[in-house]
Amino acid sequence: MTNEIINLTKKVSSEFGFDPAVMLAFIEVETGGRGFDSSTGKIMIQFEPAWFKKKAAYAPSGLWNLNKVDVQSKEWPAFNDAFKKNENAAMESTSIGLGQIMGFHFKRLGFATVGEMWDHAKESLQNQIWQIAKFIDTDKNLKQAIKNKDWFTIAKIYNGSGFMDIARKYKREPYNISMQAAYNKYSK
Repeated sequence: MTNEIINLTKKVSSEFGFDPAVMLAFIEVETGGRGFDSSTGKIMIQFEPAWFKKKAAYAPSGLWNLNKVDVQSKEWPAFNDAFKKNENAAMESTSIGLGQIMGFHFKRLGFATVGEMWDHAKESLQNQIWQIAKFIDTDKNLKQAIKNKDWFTIAKIYNGSGFMDIARKYKREPYNISMQAAYNKYSK
């Protein structure tokens, strides 16, 4: 994690009354501490074809429905193909930035349109961190879990109830374990 992200997280965390070590753990585990792709400068994304299929009234097949990996060089062509077919549905069906917040949460974060949410996140890391804090602040259960450092509940709310099954499937450490370890590192 860069010093810039650490310092910005401390600043934004104080605005929302969150423990910066919890926020840093959250950021590290969700995206490895990257809001922008170092090779392209573009915002980090994860395009979700299943969501696009739900959000777009009709979308002919294309690159968008072949996306099955979380590699930025593959995400962007899939997203761009979906964007050509339905701009708003594509943006709503993609998680962005440090927090990997799905675009369909734009209203929850206080934006009038999904495009405004994207534009805000593309401006800076500080805005992406602010979006994470706002997302947490607008969910009383997630906010309480963050305050309690209840890693299991945080992971369940943020990544869905099947997060443990996904970890087993891909032979990854479950989010709750990773967050606890990251918190221990940043709280020192």
